[in-house]
Amino acid sequence: MQPTKQTLPIGGLLVDVYSHPTTTPSSTNPIHALFFLHGRFDNAQDQYIVDTIKVIFDESYGSGAGERKKDLIVIAFDHRNHGTRLVNQQRNFAWSKEPAENNDQHAVDMYTIQTGTAQDVSFLIDHIPSSLYPSGERTIVEWGMGGVSLGGHSTWIALSREPRLTLGIPIIGCPDYMKLISRRAQSSNIPLSPPYFPTSFMTYVERHDPAQLAYRTKDASNPFFGKKVLVLSGKDDKLVPWVASAEFVDGLEVGEGGVKKVVVEEGAGHECTSGMRREAGLFVREWLRL
Repeated sequence: MQPTKQTLPIGGLLVDVYSHPTTTPSSTNPIHALFFLHGRFDNAQDQYIVDTIKVIFDESYGSGAGERKKDLIVIAFDHRNHGTRLVNQQRNFAWSKEPAENNDQHAVDMYTIQTGTAQDVSFLIDHIPSSLYPSGERTIVEWGMGGVSLGGHSTWIALSREPRLTLGIPIIGCPDYMKLISRRAQSSNIPLSPPYFPTSFMTYVERHDPAQLAYRTKDASNPFFGKKVLVLSGKDDKLVPWVASAEFVDGLEVGEGGVKKVVVEEGAGHECTSGMRREAGLFVREWLRL
């Protein structure tokens, strides 16, 4: 069953809000809201995003879902410099020997898109309820976030910065930016120095990247403590290799009140597979039962 969609302009940002067609306007169930974001070069309308959202609803509302105490909405929007927000396609490219596809600012550009998206999520958490339920008809009680590739990177950053996000599903994303980008720079013969890696940029990453935070501690100094995190990656991923994420994910502490589940799919590359979609749907199903 296809979810229903409405598109809202919120502060100049076009936002797609999906809900299950069986959810009636008279429903008084509290709501869990899940942001779900696309990858680099893509947009919120891409078929794999729509397909993944459908699977999440199918698993959450379908047969075998059991008792569901919350309703679900899924929120999609374009990353900065993508889709309806595109201002310069060149700045989405990586380093390349082909001049038409080269972007010397790749390290900065990719990270600023991720951190900007994390800020967009916090902005939307502030303001979506007013647009969706202007008379206070419904209440959003919890927020989660997932995404594919670039959307997975952004999910890690948003989880580390936004305390209102209680669930995260990074798919083929990486929580350690320098481990990921330094491997890419090395393969492209790019030095980890200005102008490719400005000093001010490196200082920012060293202070704010999830891998630089207290993710191993078992107290409130850890921004992931108590959160529910499903990590989905491909074992044969060459673009975002699992080795760049493994140390962080292995050491990530979420505490007794949190959940950490890791699935590194055999034979999968840099792709959102049907198995990953189903795992995401099952994870959201459990979230709705709480």
